[in-house]
Amino acid sequence: MMAPAGDGASGASRGLEERAELRSYGWGLGLALVLTVTPFALVHWAAMPGLPLRGLIGVFALAQVIVHLRFFLQVSFGKKREITLLLLFSALLLLIMLAGTIWIMASLATRMALPVQP
Repeated sequence: MMAPAGDGASGASRGLEERAELRSYGWGLGLALVLTVTPFALVHWAAMPGLPLRGLIGVFALAQVIVHLRFFLQVSFGKKREITLLLLFSALLLLIMLAGTIWIMASLATRMALPVQP
């Protein structure tokens, strides 16, 4: 089917937008792969002691979340207040779930008289 006359400019801009979006997905995929493989390699080759390694893995995980939000979900930070509120609310829910899980597991450990790991 042919495009209506005078639609050439919008077709070209649509093609540019699609290429930019595909390039964004490619960058996101590359960054996600690097941010996934690097912690696995650090653990496999025991490149660092335990506690700093855990912290570094946490930093990589946070960077992974930001990459997914920016490149795959197309969330641009700072443009709309609703997006910022959505992200803050999601972070709050995750924090509540994490704290509750740790609390329950610690309570179970004390009730079962398991030795607490420092």
